Amino acid sequence: MRGFLASSIGVACAAALALPAALPSGALAAPPAHPRAGAADTSTGGVPIADATPAPPSSGRALPAADGELPGTTQSLPLPDAPSDRSAAPGEDARERALTSREVEPFSLLGVVWDDPDAHLEGRVQVRTRSTVTGTWSDWQELETHHDDHGADRSTPEGAAGRGATAPLWVGRSDAVELRVTSRDDHRHQGGGTSDTLPAGLRLDLVDPGDAPPAEEAPRPEPTRAGAAGAENAAPPGPRAEPAVLPELTREETLAELEAARTAGEPAPAAQAAAGPEQRAQPYVGPRPKIVTRKGWGADESLRDKSFAYTGTVKAAFVHHSATGNNYTCAEAPSVIRGIYRYHTKSSGWRDLGYNFMVDKCGTVYEGRAGGVDKAVLGAHTLGFNSNSTGIAVLGSFSSAKPPKAAVDAVAKLTAWKLGLSGANPKGKVTLTSGGSNLYAKGRKVSLHVISGHRDGYSTECPGTRLYGQLGAARSASAKLQGR
Repeated sequence: MRGFLASSIGVACAAALALPAALPSGALAAPPAHPRAGAADTSTGGVPIADATPAPPSSGRALPAADGELPGTTQSLPLPDAPSDRSAAPGEDARERALTSREVEPFSLLGVVWDDPDAHLEGRVQVRTRSTVTGTWSDWQELETHHDDHGADRSTPEGAAGRGATAPLWVGRSDAVELRVTSRDDHRHQGGGTSDTLPAGLRLDLVDPGDAPPAEEAPRPEPTRAGAAGAENAAPPGPRAEPAVLPELTREETLAELEAARTAGEPAPAAQAAAGPEQRAQPYVGPRPKIVTRKGWGADESLRDKSFAYTGTVKAAFVHHSATGNNYTCAEAPSVIRGIYRYHTKSSGWRDLGYNFMVDKCGTVYEGRAGGVDKAVLGAHTLGFNSNSTGIAVLGSFSSAKPPKAAVDAVAKLTAWKLGLSGANPKGKVTLTSGGSNLYAKGRKVSLHVISGHRDGYSTECPGTRLYGQLGAARSASAKLQGR
């Protein structure tokens, strides 16, 4: 899989939506591999220390900030190496690691990373942090360790170049941290590479997402010629002003954009090409929702790869939860996304943010991986099924927490539009070819819902039981918005 990012914001339906074809200004080359930093820390065997006595500041080195107005940083703290023999003290064997409480530079999101993307962390990762606002320590929180299923297919350059990583966790502005990692014997993960021994090269990455960009109102876009979906590794479009927000359109306005593209002689969208003469004027496309672009949420385009990657046709949408926790406000959502973006690129080693779109708890839709919101951008979200699909992540964790209605409604609106551009029926089924997952061997043809949960293509908890249970309602609402 190769997830490449392209800041797209011209809403030009590569399949035919004639919206503003505005893509990011010059993208820079992807940065070199994340350097390891800091000296090894003494293990505590997972025993918490008193809140009032944090350890001295960490020697972990922060990665240099990129040039520009949105610095952001990643502090990388290596976990102590496993002892060479079994004579080590309790808590210092190959199945346990820990970082003692320490003060660090401020951060808001964290995750544990290791060298081999094929190695699985079969155990528990727990962390607690100290708030810069209250000065108090949080309770111990668990990180989702089985996160390799969110990512590029292993057979692709992006997948081969990545690292193993937990799901990132949003903890809010913090200045101290303590971590404990313990292996366990119940290998619930259905992939290969399971082991009682923890992966090599473990480190804790602390992400400061940087400051938010100033608020900006986007002018209402005028119809413009939309770029056709390009081949993989296509050269980025020329520099062009990018709006911070793509405004919501009515269904009539959306259809008018499609018709404008058709009459301008652009390639017809799949929705129109497959329709009969009477249907062609009224394809099953939902109204485009308001979308906060990469510029709007403050993407530092120097973090991603300079090229974009596209897939054939968007035939399905996979719904995820980000597993970053629910302790964020809607005003903080752009910061959460900037944190995930930096974690995916600098920590996991991906070419860009993995998801094609994100939705916050208030129902705001955000552009994810760059390349064009109306194009078939190849993402890194559902291992084995990244081709011919789009990935939508609802920010939060919904294994036990009920997803907000606004977020579920936003998923329905987004899929009604995005799937409609390629003529896909949200209530239908589609046959996809597996690129290899722990449920379906590579090359196997699989019948899936057009709107599926991540767990439909891979044995995983994602998108959480409570959000997964809402997908039926989302399918019905999405189809209705398309006029079906």
